[in-house]
Amino acid sequence: MERIYYIMYRKDGKLIEEKAGRASIDDMTPAKAANLRAQRIEGAQFTNQEKRDIARAEKEAEEGRWTIDRLWVEYKANKPTLKGIVTDQNRFDNYIKPNFGKKEPKEIIPLDVDRLRIKLLKKKSPGTVKNILELLRRITNFAVKKNLCEGVGFIIEMPKVNNSKTEDLTPDQLTRLLKTIEGSSNIQAANMMKMALFTGMRRSELFRLKWSQINFEKGFIKLVAPKGGVDQEIPLNNEARQLLSNHPRTKSVYVFPGRGGRQRTDIKKQVNKIKEAAGIPKEFRALHGLRHVYASILASSGKVDMYTLQKLLTHKSPQMTQRYAHLRDETLKNASDLAGEIIGEAMKKDDKVISLKNGNK
Repeated sequence: MERIYYIMYRKDGKLIEEKAGRASIDDMTPAKAANLRAQRIEGAQFTNQEKRDIARAEKEAEEGRWTIDRLWVEYKANKPTLKGIVTDQNRFDNYIKPNFGKKEPKEIIPLDVDRLRIKLLKKKSPGTVKNILELLRRITNFAVKKNLCEGVGFIIEMPKVNNSKTEDLTPDQLTRLLKTIEGSSNIQAANMMKMALFTGMRRSELFRLKWSQINFEKGFIKLVAPKGGVDQEIPLNNEARQLLSNHPRTKSVYVFPGRGGRQRTDIKKQVNKIKEAAGIPKEFRALHGLRHVYASILASSGKVDMYTLQKLLTHKSPQMTQRYAHLRDETLKNASDLAGEIIGEAMKKDDKVISLKNGNK
């Protein structure tokens, strides 16, 4: 027969009978039961009911807390058309959640953020770290704006980012890269790199590009909610048209689909393999850098004004396009110098010069 042990004791003048445990399942003995009774009388341990009450209270308190985890769920629900949600989710899962997920904004201190920023900067670029910390700031600002809870009590310090850097390739480097792209067996990576060079499209725009956005008949590509904000169209030049016409189609709606036909979120490994094979500098960002090469080629041609270049790059403001102005200025200066040289050479010739002072009599 199964032995079940009970203990009785008084607490606050009330007689309490409590199940101590079973002999077989809980390995309970008379000595253990007596020890448990003594602990209850001394108040050294909570009763089972008290433990349940405490656990219930903790759960209720936890459910009422606006932790970063809970705020992120609410943030996404309030922004169903949020651009870049896949990238933001990866940032949250990999960096925000492990460090701040169980905390409320008011529980985060500057040292917490400083430690994360310093840790990330050891392996990641300032721009990447800034994007991660900006996501944390967006979440906490959302909490304050919606009156859900208090925000952080300090300004989240961002790493300094030099966005004025314009990546470029020498003619020899570009030739090597194009030959390597042509010889690559990875059609997706190769064609994405070509599209970045042919059209100046951003990496995120290539990831989101659907066949329905391409108008082969009219020769335009519709960019849905690009970095500039509103939907825009860019010309589909002959090179891009031919590339897309020959690009393999799948059942996916995306031109460059990821796993299972879903929207692609990364292709760094594949494009870096092509870049390294071509001997391109490590710091050159394959897709983003080719967008800069596209812009640099147009600016240095002397045939495209800054306003047109701004529209082609879908920059929101002309200031963003100004980084390429020096290339246009150099082209104009070279043309002016050439004109000066031609005129100078003509003046040095031994041909008879007619004096304008004397004139013809």
